[in-house]
Amino acid sequence: MPIQPAPSPHPKQVIPVTDVTPPYRSEQPALEDLAALDGIVLVEFGANWCGHCRAAQPAIVAALEQYPQVRRIKVEDGKGRPLGRHFGVKLWPTLVFLNQGKEVARVVRPTDAAEVATVLANLAGA
Repeated sequence: MPIQPAPSPHPKQVIPVTDVTPPYRSEQPALEDLAALDGIVLVEFGANWCGHCRAAQPAIVAALEQYPQVRRIKVEDGKGRPLGRHFGVKLWPTLVFLNQGKEVARVVRPTDAAEVATVLANLAGA
């Protein structure tokens, strides 16, 4: 009879990223609609299955907590997705910050909240 490991007294609880943040949406906004938005907008390109995207969510959420006026739009990117091509997205997640519809900053594969918070602080002070 094989030996079975004892159950852990502290079982890991895996929380899917969709329980913490909204998923990347396959419906893509039109470029004209993005250009018409007022204020600072974060367009986040990625994929729901992407490990880098999932790992970055806590940092992105933590940075955005201080800036509730920033609108966040999560867009699923991949082959045949024209919006990501328009913005030249090569790696996920890519955070494109727009102000009055124009790109003003970009963060690729953030690893901590400070990277995103620095950009947001600079944009808020501009």
